[in-house]
Amino acid sequence: MGLLITPKLLDMLKQMIGDESKSRRLMSLLKKRGFLQPAFEAYGGVAGLYDYGPLGGRLRRKVMQKWLDHWISLGNIVEIDSPTITPEEVLKASGHIGAFNDYASECNSCNSIFRSDHLLEGFHPNPDSLEGDSLDKELGVHKITCPTCKKIDWLPAKPLNLMFSTTIGPSNIGRKAYMRPETAQGMFLQFPSIYRHFRKKLPFGAVQMGKGYRNEISPRQGMIRLREFNMAELEYFIDPLMKIEHDLGQWDSFKLKLIPDPEGNNSEEVLLTVSDAVEMGIIRHQTVGWFMIKTFELMAELGINSELIRFRQHEGDEMAHYATDCWDLEIFGGYGWIECVGIAYRGCYDLEAHQKSSNSNELKAWREFEEHITVEKNICSPIQSKIGPIFKDKCKIITDYLELLEEIPKEFPLKILNDGIEYIIEEDMVEIKEMKITQRGEWFTPHVIEPAFGIDRIIWHILEHSHKEIPKKDDENYTLLGLKTDVAPVDFTVYPLFEKDGMEILSKKLVEKIMSMKGINANYDGSKSIGRRYARGDEVGVPFAITVDHQSLEDNTITLRERDTQTQKRMSIEDLLEFVSEYK
Repeated sequence: MGLLITPKLLDMLKQMIGDESKSRRLMSLLKKRGFLQPAFEAYGGVAGLYDYGPLGGRLRRKVMQKWLDHWISLGNIVEIDSPTITPEEVLKASGHIGAFNDYASECNSCNSIFRSDHLLEGFHPNPDSLEGDSLDKELGVHKITCPTCKKIDWLPAKPLNLMFSTTIGPSNIGRKAYMRPETAQGMFLQFPSIYRHFRKKLPFGAVQMGKGYRNEISPRQGMIRLREFNMAELEYFIDPLMKIEHDLGQWDSFKLKLIPDPEGNNSEEVLLTVSDAVEMGIIRHQTVGWFMIKTFELMAELGINSELIRFRQHEGDEMAHYATDCWDLEIFGGYGWIECVGIAYRGCYDLEAHQKSSNSNELKAWREFEEHITVEKNICSPIQSKIGPIFKDKCKIITDYLELLEEIPKEFPLKILNDGIEYIIEEDMVEIKEMKITQRGEWFTPHVIEPAFGIDRIIWHILEHSHKEIPKKDDENYTLLGLKTDVAPVDFTVYPLFEKDGMEILSKKLVEKIMSMKGINANYDGSKSIGRRYARGDEVGVPFAITVDHQSLEDNTITLRERDTQTQKRMSIEDLLEFVSEYK
């Protein structure tokens, strides 16, 4: 798929990508300045694991807070938090035990193992959609050599499950579990609690941020493919029969870059508004389109270059097993187009799967009819004289469950699960009655739309898009990290012109006053020349520098320097503190 190249965009690409060593220089800078570095490096490192350092840790936290604030501000979305250790039964129900696989090819000569689709990148338009025999055939047709020993001697490709397994409790008798591959399942299983929180009124959503785990076969491309990663997901529950009006605001007439029609004859990039794409049937649900716009808006606010964002629709054989429509937000950078967000219409797959697997009847919502109807229906009615002595104060739970059954049970005993407690209903505890019932509504399984974000990939592109190398007269580049103020790890740096005559004392007092203001981060730097310190601040993205000099000691004024324009302004300390208090 191509990228529409305009003269303006060409300049952007040259600045962002430059020569092949630019990404290496950026990673070197990030490692040197405490943003990112390979984890456990003293012990040789582990592929696919990275540390966030002093600056990177704060950048990550601010990006995740910005993400959370963006969605919570919509009003009908709440944050939850569920464990990263997930019992096997949950992931069987969700389909991950059977479907969360990548194919791996092993070299028969040197025993190196690689992801099969990675070996075919550049030789096939969509190698991720291929399976065993097709992958083997393509490896042979294109004469793909082993990256390690350079021979062509591949064993048949095999699917490998990508989840990290563990055991809850003692290993010999414990319960089998996995480190979660996504946060979504925790939100699905908390649906009853979220439903009650919103007074049983759809639509509403839940978000969760945290670690995900994927035992990658052959991690590569730095922060792009990790074994432990930061993710953020939103599950938005809707009534599929309810039409939802979405206000697109300033984005109503904005045209997104879309690559639709993946299986048709016209899979080229097009520019369309969300409204037009929904009306044309390209985006298959209006709420999916709304989330595409809200996601695009968030990326721009985080500092991603909006010219280098596009949405690509999934092909049928690429679609996740639960999805009926899915769009990837892809960002262009030094690694080409990289998927950073997936927006999927999951339908009712997940809630129905967990209802069936857990025998729970709580993962449903109530829909009122406009007009009440009367129907004849067989119901499974509890015999109170039987269930009363056995279940006592839990009788209402049993009665409500039986009345909600859509079909008469085919066999007994019947198991009911409620709040983690299992109740056993024997056949002599119920009677089947034929009754005329006035139906005021019906129970149904909500549908789900899910935007899922790879936070580490987004952070990498924030850094890459903000990384500028400005040519200087002496043929050396001046490095500047143009981070947005919302995500910059350090907001202000205070520099004494010299560390003497009380300038360092006043500077440190300023840092204390600034740090006392909620949410503002400042630091002190007094080493080396003032020019070197300005440059050091610029290359880690500090938006503002404050310089204290001899004049500051006389009249309580300082110099405020702005990173992006490099302009300087003399002002009183009182005006500076007012500026800081209104910052952001």
